[in-house]
Amino acid sequence: MSSLSIILSRQWLHLYSVLLLSITTASATKFIPRLSPIRETFRHDPETLSLTPIWEDLETFFYTQTLDHFNYRPESYNTFQQRYVINSKYWGGPKSKAPILAYFGAEESLDDDISVIGFLHDNAQHFKALLLYIEHRYYGKSIPFGSREEAHKNASTLGYFNSAQAIADYAAVILHVKKKLHAQNSPVIVIGGSYGGTLASWFRLKYPHIALGALASSAPILYFDDITPQDGYYSIVSRDFREASDSCYQTILKSWSEIDKVAAKPNGLSILSKKFKTCRPLKNSSALKDFLLWMYADAAQYNEPPRYPVTEVCGGIDGASSGTDILGKVFSGVVANSYQRNKSCYVNGPKNLHETSIGWSWQTCSEMVIPIGINNGTMFEADPYNLKSYIKDCQDSYGVPPRPHWVTTYYGGHDIKLVLHRFASNIIFSNGLRDPYSSGGVLDNISGSVVALHTKNGSHCLDIIRSKPTDPDWLVNQRKTEVEIIKGWITQYYYDLKAFKK
Repeated sequence: MSSLSIILSRQWLHLYSVLLLSITTASATKFIPRLSPIRETFRHDPETLSLTPIWEDLETFFYTQTLDHFNYRPESYNTFQQRYVINSKYWGGPKSKAPILAYFGAEESLDDDISVIGFLHDNAQHFKALLLYIEHRYYGKSIPFGSREEAHKNASTLGYFNSAQAIADYAAVILHVKKKLHAQNSPVIVIGGSYGGTLASWFRLKYPHIALGALASSAPILYFDDITPQDGYYSIVSRDFREASDSCYQTILKSWSEIDKVAAKPNGLSILSKKFKTCRPLKNSSALKDFLLWMYADAAQYNEPPRYPVTEVCGGIDGASSGTDILGKVFSGVVANSYQRNKSCYVNGPKNLHETSIGWSWQTCSEMVIPIGINNGTMFEADPYNLKSYIKDCQDSYGVPPRPHWVTTYYGGHDIKLVLHRFASNIIFSNGLRDPYSSGGVLDNISGSVVALHTKNGSHCLDIIRSKPTDPDWLVNQRKTEVEIIKGWITQYYYDLKAFKK
């Protein structure tokens, strides 16, 4: 190995160590819950695994992408290979009235999304659409600077890792594909979920000449700059659990003080480690509390049918055998939440950071500053959001402070109804009200074509996940409504195209 490679490896390991330390020692609210359309365990769901594979109809390409779209310094013209994937199986061709459905990859590899994101695949034949999936820079195989280690070396190389550069990438790829396929007049509908849904809505606002419309699923575009109450997220998590079972809610509420009580004993951490079957002995009670906080939030955010994780967790808690103490009941909820019910350990496992954790940490420490905190009145211990502390943590990790007001400066958000009513069009904001991130979503219609669709029992990005035979009627109807709205956009586009081409 060359001396340069050794230096880069050491720098990468240092960054990894800093992130690992900060994530495992800071309070849970200092790190923002992941904005992903897919729950990790969704990939292990037997019904999902039984669906027809999507990959067999896909072709993978790489576009030579510009590193910096917004400057003219020599280094701005550096390039990297950005992955995009096409499915043309049902495409009617450039001369037909067939759209391009473009999916915006977000904070993970495109491989993780394509198998389970179903809205494009499920509607491809109906629209005779070309399907285009674009990977987000710095994730998957779309890595600048030649390697992940070099790309994440320091704040200078990470400085090109932001949403504005990402949606400019999407614009370049879409125009490239349209030119390559002689499809300049084919309308483009951009689709994304969670962070990707946020990007889709911002793309429609910034690039209306490229995208005819956007489907923004579970996009918390109002969870910035204190537009949304900081406790919105965890208030909904608590509400979801209380609606599932008040006794379950009360058990969780009482469990935090019980953990403290046991931890205060001379051998308390050993007792907790045995009770919760930890993979490694607990060094402090916060590791257990953080795990439980994450588990409850994850169950609520991805509370999808037919499993309904919140109901499963509460079923475990309420179904514990008679005489079980509070912490024993909570552990029964941990077991119920796991796909493997007879695991040797459940809590405090090895901290192997996924590329998403590393990338999302940078994004939330630079521009995606979502002020999530926990106030009194939930089933959790109070942990208010502290911007000053947050900025210090990010500064310590990366050497640069976050910009908490930049998102609303660049994309807007304040007075959104007044602003978007005047100039925006063709955006669907879809939300499930059981999703904690719906607290930062657009829940009311803004105009005739900027519409909000929400379902009472829906969860995070459920409408764009692959359809299944067990889907409830309300979910089927939500998707049908989205399709009808998009069909209306396309019909109007071709009417306008014909009128203006005369």
